[in-house]
Amino acid sequence: MTKVSDSITINGHVLKNRMTMAPTVKFDWGGPDGLLSEKHIAHYSERAAHGIALLCVEATAVTPGGKFDECHIGLYDDSQIDRHRYVTEACRNSGVVSLIQLNHTGISTNPKMGPPIGPSAVQTRRGGMSEEMTVQQIHEMQLRFLEAAVRAQKAGYDGVQLHGCHAYLINQFICRNTNLRDDEYGGSDENRARFASEIIRMIRKECGDGFLISVRTAGADPDLESCAAVAREYIKAGCDYLQVSSGITDPDPSLRRNDPLTNVVCDLGVHMHEAIGGLVPVSCVNGIHEPEQVRHLIEDGLVDTVDLGTAMLADPRFPEAVLNGSEFVKCFGCKACQYGPFTKHNCPAQAVRDRQ
Repeated sequence: MTKVSDSITINGHVLKNRMTMAPTVKFDWGGPDGLLSEKHIAHYSERAAHGIALLCVEATAVTPGGKFDECHIGLYDDSQIDRHRYVTEACRNSGVVSLIQLNHTGISTNPKMGPPIGPSAVQTRRGGMSEEMTVQQIHEMQLRFLEAAVRAQKAGYDGVQLHGCHAYLINQFICRNTNLRDDEYGGSDENRARFASEIIRMIRKECGDGFLISVRTAGADPDLESCAAVAREYIKAGCDYLQVSSGITDPDPSLRRNDPLTNVVCDLGVHMHEAIGGLVPVSCVNGIHEPEQVRHLIEDGLVDTVDLGTAMLADPRFPEAVLNGSEFVKCFGCKACQYGPFTKHNCPAQAVRDRQ
């Protein structure tokens, strides 16, 4: 039986246990220059120091127009590389594998940052229609992802994670609701996966065989079968690791497993793990706030690794609690928090921690 404390090797990189930190954006911490702030550096350095095996830095824009807001960090310029070295060094010093999530918001783009663009002209959530990307624009965007990955490698990251879920650009290409194309980037599962698959191949060629490439992919958008087929295309292209979450469409409640220790989003990772059949390691995420849940997911063979989001934000010591039973401050489950979208709410769990 696999234990949480067991190591796992992903493309030559040894994760010292089965817990990873999921990327969670700190919307209020950056500036127009796209640089990591001192808050970012302190935040990630602290979380690297308490037992996590892999840390993924938050969604990072590959172009200025693909940012959430002016305060969103980026890797679209060489001037943004140096400050990331503080994070990658902190990870190395703690024996933690480091990734950074690369993203473009696509049709969800904040109008302050640029026009909404995507695979097709569709109604956006902010109102109005998106602009359909030409094939030339698609190739130019793929190049921006590649250039950001090269910068990540120069900054010392062990690899990158492509943000392929949560309604952003790569997710928009795989979702039939937002991809209405009838060319080589639309239609079949293979074609809808092509945008990201070609990025994966480009990164692999430029950054080398030892560079870890992960995709945070949608588990059911709208169905398991299609998303598993897309995931297989990513694997064929060279993806080493699938970290599964939700997509544009809400998960069908019927996909919820009869498991009191998980929820429907977490279960998407379990379903993907079953569908992929050991081709690459698969993780799950969402609502994992108790050590019992982590042990259940790993020791019962439901997934290969567990991504921790709010549990790690509430208390960076959570992995230590899972491994050795030490005390920790549990996430309060706030709907709005300091790491939430454009808010100033203070995390009560962190306040409790600060008083200890």
